[in-house]
Amino acid sequence: MALTTKVQLDVAAKQTGTLDLGSSAAQIAKTYSVSLADGTAAGQADRMFSDTRTLAASATEDLDLAGVLTDAFGATLTFAKVKAIIISAAAGNTNNVIVGGASATQFASWVGAATHTVTLRPGATLALFAGAADDTGYVSAAGSTDLLKIANSGAGTSVSYDIVLVGTSA
Repeated sequence: MALTTKVQLDVAAKQTGTLDLGSSAAQIAKTYSVSLADGTAAGQADRMFSDTRTLAASATEDLDLAGVLTDAFGATLTFAKVKAIIISAAAGNTNNVIVGGASATQFASWVGAATHTVTLRPGATLALFAGAADDTGYVSAAGSTDLLKIANSGAGTSVSYDIVLVGTSA
C-alpha cells in the first residue's frame, strides 16, 4: 500500500478600523503546508492512523504508537517517526480533551517534557506537522517513547475527538 499525504493549514483574517478621514484594513492570507511522498525519509511517510474516539467521563487512554493501532485496512501500525499530528476536540464536548503526559513510555518528542500536556477546549484543534526537509519528525520508539495519552478533563460527560497521525515505519 502506498501513502501520499498533504497536510495544510490556511489562515485568512481581515481587521478593519475607522480613521478620522476614512477607514483602514489589514489582512493576512497565509498557507502552511507539507506534501509527503510514500517512504521513510525526509519528505516521506508510509503510515497513517485516523479515528473518531470517545472517552467516558474522567477517562483516559494511552494510544500505543508501536504495534497496537491499526490502519483503515486492519494492518497493525508501528510509528518510528511521526510527521503530522492532528487532534480536534468535538465542539459539543462539555469537558476539555487533554493530550500528553502518559505515566510511562511517553511519546513526548513533540512537547518539552514527558509530563507536559496540551488542553483542547471544546471545538479546539491541535495541528503539528514536520517540514518536508525534516527526516526526524517526532520520534517514537517501541517500549520507551510510544504512548500518547488522551484524557477527558472532568466528570459528568464524555468527550469525543478526531485524531490523525501520519508518520514512518522506520
